[in-house]
Amino acid sequence: MSSTTPRLQDLAQRLIQAATAAGADQADALALSGQSVSIDVRAGGLEHADRAEGVEIGLRVLIGGRQACVSGSDHTDAAIAQMADRAVAMAREAPVDDHLGLAAPGQLTDRRDASGLELSDDSADPAPDHLQDLALRAEAAALALPGIAQVEYANASFMRRQLWLAASNGFSGGYGRTGHVISAVAITGEGLGMERDYAAESRAFTADLPEPEEIGRLAAERTLARAGSRKPPTGAFPILYDRRVSASLIGHLLGAVNGSAIARGASWLLRALDQPVLPAGFDLTEDPLRPRYPSSRPFDVEGLATRRRRIVADGVLQGWTLDLATGRKLGLDSTGSAARGLASAPSPTTANVILTPGAKTRDQMIAEMGRGLVVTSMLGASINGTTGDYSRGAAGFWVENGQIAYPVNECTIAGNLRDMLMRIEAANDALPWRGAEVPSLRVEGMTVAGA
Repeated sequence: MSSTTPRLQDLAQRLIQAATAAGADQADALALSGQSVSIDVRAGGLEHADRAEGVEIGLRVLIGGRQACVSGSDHTDAAIAQMADRAVAMAREAPVDDHLGLAAPGQLTDRRDASGLELSDDSADPAPDHLQDLALRAEAAALALPGIAQVEYANASFMRRQLWLAASNGFSGGYGRTGHVISAVAITGEGLGMERDYAAESRAFTADLPEPEEIGRLAAERTLARAGSRKPPTGAFPILYDRRVSASLIGHLLGAVNGSAIARGASWLLRALDQPVLPAGFDLTEDPLRPRYPSSRPFDVEGLATRRRRIVADGVLQGWTLDLATGRKLGLDSTGSAARGLASAPSPTTANVILTPGAKTRDQMIAEMGRGLVVTSMLGASINGTTGDYSRGAAGFWVENGQIAYPVNECTIAGNLRDMLMRIEAANDALPWRGAEVPSLRVEGMTVAGA
């Protein structure tokens, strides 16, 4: 148990007691302690250093179907009492929603910590000079490749957080997590011919991180591959979403089956339950209990057990992603998917999704494309949440005769998500340690608007 845990537990319980005293019917509280160090280097020297440390608290109160959330960083008894009074006053002015409410005691998980999930690195916190050395090594590796004009920045950072959740229904539990990150952004060319790209890796445990030289070298290789970018032709072509961006496609599916969208009736998959949403053979699985994964969690913020579940099985949609309120609106049980910030109410979200991989390599899929576009980065989005109409800015590589011909930028790709997802084919190149483990995905017959 962390030395800060008793303090956080006490803060959360004090918030609940203050809310009850102020007149709340129900309340839940979060107490969060965190510390972080981030080091940026440039041109072989320190560019920027940032250190943050503190304890913050958040309170949600419920009164007769109304709710309000407040947060703060003052932990005195007087400040906590004022927070509770303010939250109760706000809740009394909020609209009524009879679906709001805490979990019944019988719904709560018995699990009150993250034992077995290995979310928190128990090794010593890295010193700032060690982080600076990691960043300098990443920068040096990028600059070692001929053609790299400069490294915009290289970064190494570390964070450690501890969370405690308490509620007036009797739940009280918490856990800690750590995060180690190394990243680099490299630049080639100058003026209008300048191109940049990046590489970054994040892990809960420092032992699982790649060497900084690997990250710096990859940033440089990606940047050099973008030199001489131009616009692609316009027309209908197959598109391969590289594994760097393919999770965004699955993210749109996850957004469409989120209980918040379904309860509002604002989803292009509103009537797709028990219907095919991916080709046969595809499973989309959520597993919040993967050890050492940065987004794993032992319970959700409503005190319910998290669990492995299939969102899509053999291409068929199995269910929605729900918290307690959206589940009640739809007449269904929560999927243990509630998440919240310190000053926000719970809402459904996913953690650690895995899409069934294919059998072909990325190169094999490119060879089969003939003529088309490989997308490696995207910017901007125009997505119609009700119809699934999709349009995004993109950059990547143009393919001719099954081989990458030249880099491209400043183009738009468009289609309809329902149709696109039913035509995907997956490669076998998904990477571990990501919150979304999704391989490169090929979609036939999309519209490319370029030159």
